[in-house]
Formats: sequence, structure tokens, C-alpha cells
Amino acid sequence: MFLHHLKYDILSMLRTKALVIWLIIFPIVLGIFFKVAFGSVYEKEIKFDAVPAAVVEEEEDPYFAAAAKALSEGDDPFMELTYTDEKEALSLLKNGKVKGIIYAGGELRLSVAGSGSGETMLKVFADSYNAQRKVIVDTAENDPARLPKVIEALSQEISPATKVSVTDGNTDLYNQFFFNLLAMVALYGSLLGINITLYNQADLSPISARKSCSPAHRFTGLLATLVSCILMETVCMTISVTFLRFVLDVDLGKHMGLVYLTSILGGILGVAIGFFIGACNSFSFNTKVGISMVFSMLACFLSGLMIGNIKPFIQQHCPIVNDINPAALISDSIYCLNICSDYRRFTIKIVTMAAMTAVLMILGLICTRRKKYASL
Repeated sequence: MFLHHLKYDILSMLRTKALVIWLIIFPIVLGIFFKVAFGSVYEKEIKFDAVPAAVVEEEEDPYFAAAAKALSEGDDPFMELTYTDEKEALSLLKNGKVKGIIYAGGELRLSVAGSGSGETMLKVFADSYNAQRKVIVDTAENDPARLPKVIEALSQEISPATKVSVTDGNTDLYNQFFFNLLAMVALYGSLLGINITLYNQADLSPISARKSCSPAHRFTGLLATLVSCILMETVCMTISVTFLRFVLDVDLGKHMGLVYLTSILGGILGVAIGFFIGACNSFSFNTKVGISMVFSMLACFLSGLMIGNIKPFIQQHCPIVNDINPAALISDSIYCLNICSDYRRFTIKIVTMAAMTAVLMILGLICTRRKKYASL
């Protein structure tokens, strides 16, 4: 009897167009829009790249040659240098192919056509080089014996090409929108959770009235509907994660197995929220759906789906909101997998989600068991 209920509950949900639209089609479309909007912003505006510059050597300068070699070679160079004559350098600068022209030979001179970050870094380099070169030249002329120590001290003082990595994960700030998109799909599982009451609360639909009059044990039908909702939400979350990672090529981190697990657990939490909303009141089905949608969108808003920096603002002024907001818990769990080197924060988030799911499921069952009808 359980499998019979399970089969027809799943078929009934698959035929509900609203569920297919909100849980599968809408997240895919929104994910595509996010990819178009944010896909290359990080690489173009935030991620550091070597600053392109043209070098015009007015005379041979071994000091500059050594500095240029150190700063333009390696896995993470500070500058990308093009050695050429002045005419070609001016053409490159005019066409925007380089950020500035470095005139080498004695004291460095710099020519730039803008005031962006690349031009600023070139100016800092030129000023630093000229100051250090003067110290080295003066020491070589006045006290050559101290020259090695001076060079060593200057080398330790400034290293503009040093790369300090705080994490091995993806630091793209715009990925939080995709994390929150998964949280939104998970909370839309509340629409499935409400169907638990639709199919088992006799005053909401003809099918639930027939179930209440049937000889089958009421708990069997309730459990079958609950399991069917969890299975449906699991499939929807799996589709969403797979689409983001392997179709849109969104970097969700190295721990894809745990990302799938987190998303599925988040979806089950969404189902539990919908189950509780549906069972704890006597409102009409459409009202329950409205409450569920308002709650889901408010949670996603506070988690940063619409405004990216709202979550840090809330963390600063009222951190408990982030600690109990289901959308924030789901997105933060995936973020922790991507950024943190250990699993401490991730474990705290997952345990909190599991506890909330268990509490809401129990409350939903208690409220459902209390439903009695004078007539049908």
C-alpha cells in the first residue's frame, strides 16, 4: 500500500505544472541570467592580472634589467613588458594595449594615458625603483663595502610581486549569487511540502478526502507523500547543481560530493518548512502557498540573492538572523566548502540545518495528527 501511494503521489506532482516551473525551469533560466550578468565580471574587474607596459630603453641600465626580469617572470608576474621603440610604444598606449610607457636608462620616466589601477601600480613601481636605485648608486659611490647589505635590506623591504593566498578555493565574490540560487531552489521545496497537507488534509482537495475515507492507515499515506516530496526535491536539487556546474561551468569548489549532499539536505529542509506551514494552520491551500513563497523570498533576500552585501551587513548588526535563516545556512555551507580549509564551520551549518529539519518535521506530524473532521 505504501508503494502504491508513493507511485501515484509522484505522478500527481509531476503533472502539476507550477511545481515543474518553479523547481526546474525557473532556476535554470535564472542561472543563465546570472551567468550572463556575472560570468566574467570577476576576471575583468577584480582578479589581478599582470599590468601590460611598454619599455623604451634610452640607454643600457643593468639595475632596471634585473628589476624588470624579477617582476615580469614567474607564475604570477607583476608586469607584462614589451620592449620596443618610442613610436611603437606610443601606438600601443594609444590603442589601449599597454597601461603605460616606461623610459629606462638612469632614472625611470613613466608616461600613462589614464588613472586606473594598472596605471597607479606602474607609478608606484617607478617611484619605488627610482628611490631604491638612488640609494644603491649613492652607496656604491660612497661606501662600496656596504653595498651587499643595502641590496639585501631593500630586497626584503619591498616585494611587489609577492602573492599571498588565504585559501585554495575560488574567491570569486559573484559566486555567492549562484550559491543563493541553490538555496532558493531548496526553499522552493516548501511548495512540495505543502502538498503533503494537500494530499492528506481532507478539507483541501477531493483526493485527500478520498484518502481519509479509505481503509488504508492514514500514517501510511502521509509517510508516502512525505517520501515522494523528498524524492522530487532531491531530483530538482541534483538537476540544479549539475546544470550550474557542468552546463554553465560555475566553479562550486572541489568537494562536489558534499555540495550535492548540502543541496539535497537544504531541499529536505525546504520540504520540512512547507510541511510545517501547511500543517500548522487552517488556511486555504492558496494562502499556504502564498505564505511559503513570501517566507522563501524573504529568506533569500536576507541571504543576498538580490543584494550581494546584505548578509555581511546583517552579520555585523544582527548575526542571529544569519544563524537561523535557512537560505543563509544553505549558501554559507557551500561557501564554507569552497573557501575554508577545514570542515568546522561547514559542520556547524549542516548540523543546524539537520536539527531544524527534524524539529519542523516533528511539529508538522504533530499538527497533522490533530486534524479531525465532523463530516466530509
